[in-house]
Amino acid sequence: MADATTTKPIPAPELPYRPIEPKSYHPAIALIGCGGITGAHLGAYKDAGYNVAALCDIDEAKAQNRREHFYPQADVYTDYQDVLRRDDIAVVDIATHPMVRVPMIEAALKAGKHVLSQKPFVLDLDAGERLIALAEQQGVTLAVNQNARWAPHVAYMRLAIDAGLLGDLNAAEFSLNFDHSWVVGTAFDTIYDLLLYDYAIHWFDMLTCYFGARQPERVFAAVSQAKGQKPKPPLLAHVVVDYAGGQATMSLNGAAAFGQHDQTTLVGTLGTLTSNGPTLNEQTVQLITADGTMTPELEGQWFNAGFHGAMAELLCAIEDRRRPYHNAVDNLRSLALAFAAIGSARDGQPKQPGDVRQLPDQTI
Repeated sequence: MADATTTKPIPAPELPYRPIEPKSYHPAIALIGCGGITGAHLGAYKDAGYNVAALCDIDEAKAQNRREHFYPQADVYTDYQDVLRRDDIAVVDIATHPMVRVPMIEAALKAGKHVLSQKPFVLDLDAGERLIALAEQQGVTLAVNQNARWAPHVAYMRLAIDAGLLGDLNAAEFSLNFDHSWVVGTAFDTIYDLLLYDYAIHWFDMLTCYFGARQPERVFAAVSQAKGQKPKPPLLAHVVVDYAGGQATMSLNGAAAFGQHDQTTLVGTLGTLTSNGPTLNEQTVQLITADGTMTPELEGQWFNAGFHGAMAELLCAIEDRRRPYHNAVDNLRSLALAFAAIGSARDGQPKQPGDVRQLPDQTI
């Protein structure tokens, strides 16, 4: 039975979980790649008052559609090199699929542009390291759009850990039941490791945030097909990540047609932090310590607060001449976790993060 002190409702600590705006830096921004997810990008940027001056896609109709709905004054391009030749464009949001993104990032960095790369960042850790070195050489900033870092519940939880409210973190548990059948008929349906690579990268990145400087020691994972699933890639997965003095587990079911549910439990030496809800946008956070139970009333949703936060943090970092929180160096740690999990799922053996350098062949 829980101690009465831990169940007593008390006020939740106020933490700065919402995106922070730059003081005076308002550059011209270009979006390269105008696919489905970019509605969230542009919706967030429009609400924040950001200056999106150019939209680019090889399918001109997609760029025209985005201009019509979000930025009527923006110029439309089908060749990203034309965008990079514009001296007024300072920041480039590259939202294409990863298999064509690396040359675009490289060209943007060489053109002196700051870059926000869509996630997952790269297909090869060595390619990521080369892009990081190039950005440093060019004196520009390279960040990765790990937008979950600014989802209200994720941001509040990582700030609570940073504030020492949980003490030392010793366990992280993710349980996700969702319907991923929307990928049928799209390019995502041809990615064998869709679940652990394209989707779970958010949760691998949360581990990087929550465990901070603590390095993961090994990863074990397995995937399987769910009965009756329609997409081609396996939609069931479980992952175990071992840390010194801690462990993380991840259970993913992308074939939950009914009763979707997302739950996170973080257990520390001074408290337990949970987040529960039927969707990623509907989450209730609770912090339980010896003092009582705290339930912060959070404003906003992952979509579109996460996309607002990713761009806002990049702009603030450029303005303050510092490394952004979602910098590419840090992101390679998250990607190394994902690759280790994928490698383990392929051969049934635990892997050390960093040993699996490339995403395996995705042919289905």
